[in-house]
Amino acid sequence: MIQENLKRITATIPDGVTLLAVSKTKPCSDIMEAYEFGIRDFGENKVQEMTSKYEALPKDIRWHLIGHLQTNKVKYIAPFVHLVHSVDSLKLLAEINKEAVKCNRVISCLLQFHVASEETKFGLLYEEAVQLLESDLYKQMHNVNICGVMGMATNTDDASQVRREFGCLKQIFDDLKQSYFSGISDFKTISMGMSDDYLIAIEEGSTIVRVGSSIFGERDYSKQ
Repeated sequence: MIQENLKRITATIPDGVTLLAVSKTKPCSDIMEAYEFGIRDFGENKVQEMTSKYEALPKDIRWHLIGHLQTNKVKYIAPFVHLVHSVDSLKLLAEINKEAVKCNRVISCLLQFHVASEETKFGLLYEEAVQLLESDLYKQMHNVNICGVMGMATNTDDASQVRREFGCLKQIFDDLKQSYFSGISDFKTISMGMSDDYLIAIEEGSTIVRVGSSIFGERDYSKQ
């Protein structure tokens, strides 16, 4: 079933867009089925779960942390995480930088923005991102690489609202690129779009879509 789903989904994703298989709550056997199809990018939202899967699975998997990340958990993923999608504060970015120094790594990160109407979602406002990027503390960080933005649309059936919110994130990306990352080729990632709305996200400029239930089936929330 998983490989059939992947065959269907990958046919809809253009070159230049990465399919991130969201494997949270799913067993290693499911991940291996996707791996054998050719998927190498997997997303987890819980540090402990991602760490245990990293230990158990092939080392050429690129692990993405897509959930809210607490500063006291950064040290567990710093040795291997490929991309942190959910940087929503200067404090968190500073902790990632500190742990990256210990691991002699530069960790790639996305700034997460709040573009949805739901207050429950995490993320920066544009003004907060500007404060972060202009802070002396950020300018002293050499072991983090901000390479783009991430956001989630409102959980709604209103496709026009979803499109507006994705368009807002793309505009934020464009503004940051022009003002702070002009000429920096690494700043190129827009992580937006999930199982229900990834096609709209791609139309609005997404470069990474985070697809879980459409690949693996509905999540078992008892394992959350």
